[in-house]
Amino acid sequence: MADLQDDLHTSTEAAGLDDLPVSSAAEVFPSEPYAPVSDPGDEPLSRARAVLAAHPVADGYSGLPWALKHLPWYDLELGETAVDTDVPRLREGHVGALFWSLHLPDVIDGDRAVGATLEQLDLIKTVVRAHPEGLRLAYDAGQAIDARNCGRVAVLPGPAGAAAIGDCLGILRSLHALGLRVLTLTGASWASEAGLTRFGEEVVREMNRLGVIADLSGASPETVRRTFAVSKAPALCTRSAARALRPHPANLPDDLLVELGAAGGLCMVPLTAEQTGPTVRDVADHLDHVRSVAGPQSVGLSGTYDAGTAHPLELGDASCYPRLIAELLRRGWDEADVAMLTWGNVQRMLRSAAFTARAAQLRRQPSTATIADLDG
Repeated sequence: MADLQDDLHTSTEAAGLDDLPVSSAAEVFPSEPYAPVSDPGDEPLSRARAVLAAHPVADGYSGLPWALKHLPWYDLELGETAVDTDVPRLREGHVGALFWSLHLPDVIDGDRAVGATLEQLDLIKTVVRAHPEGLRLAYDAGQAIDARNCGRVAVLPGPAGAAAIGDCLGILRSLHALGLRVLTLTGASWASEAGLTRFGEEVVREMNRLGVIADLSGASPETVRRTFAVSKAPALCTRSAARALRPHPANLPDDLLVELGAAGGLCMVPLTAEQTGPTVRDVADHLDHVRSVAGPQSVGLSGTYDAGTAHPLELGDASCYPRLIAELLRRGWDEADVAMLTWGNVQRMLRSAAFTARAAQLRRQPSTATIADLDG
C-alpha cells in the first residue's frame, strides 16, 4: 500500500508517473474492544448466537437491489419469500450491516451503465426509506455502528462495476456524493488483464481521496498488485475464496492472499457452492485457509444472497450465519477471531478508507485528468 506523503497535488503530474513506490505495509487500525460473551462450555450453536449478538455479521455482498427491481411488490419488514433476504431473516442471522451491490448484467455497458447505476442507487434509497424499522443507510463505520445500536441493519451502497463511472472521474465523484462506497476494478479498459493503465492509477488515487474502497474480486493479478502499489488505503475482495481449495477464477491464489494480508486488505469469502463448495464445512475450510495464509485481520464474510447463485447446504438464506459460526467454533476458532471475521475487519476497512480520504484531501485537489490525457 502506498505512502500518503507520495500523493499528487495536481492531475497533470499523473501522466508523468511511470514508476510508483513499492507498496509498504498497511497501517492496521485496531478492531473494536473485545470481551468474551459466552461460556466455552456452551453448545456451539448457542455460543455462536451469543457471539453474533455482540459482534453481528457485516455481509460484503448482497444482490438484493437488482432482485427487488423485478418484483412488482414486496415488504422486507414483514418478510418476503421471493428473495433470500428480508428483515426477519437478517435479524435471525444476526446481520448488522451489508453492502448492497450495484453490479449490472454484462449486457449493460457504456452510458447505459452510468444511468442504470444511478437508478440502482435511487432504488436503494427508496427501499430503505420504505422500511425504516428494519433498515438504515450508512456511509461510514460510525453510521454502521449507530444503525446497529438502534436495532437497524446498516445498508452500505456498493460495490458498483467500473463501467459505472463512464471513464470519467467527475462521475466517480458524483456517485460518491450519492452514496457509493465500493468500486470493483474490473470490466474497464483501464483495469484489464494487463493491469491498471495510467488513467486506472488515477482512478485509484481519486478513490482514495474520496474514501471509495477498491474491490478486486475477479481482477487480474496485475491489476491486484498495481492497486496494492498505488492505493494508500487497503483494498478488499468482496467475493473471493481460496483457489488452493477450489480453482474458481474469482478465488485468490495463496501468493495473492499473502500480499493482500501484507497490504492490510480483506478477503470476503462468498457463501456460494460454485466458489466454496456444497456444504457449510467447505465454506469453513476456505475461512480456515484464508485466515491461515492472509491472517485473521484479512478474512470476512460475503453472503452473495440474491445474486443468482446456488448456496451451500445449511446456508440457503441470510438467516443461516449462526450455523457457519457454530462450525468455526467447533474447529477451535476463538471468539476474538470470530468477532474480527464478522464485524471488526469490515469496520477497520471503513475507518481506514475514511482516514486516508481525510489525509489525501489535505494534499490533493479533485483530479481533472481524463482517459484521453493519460492513456491516449
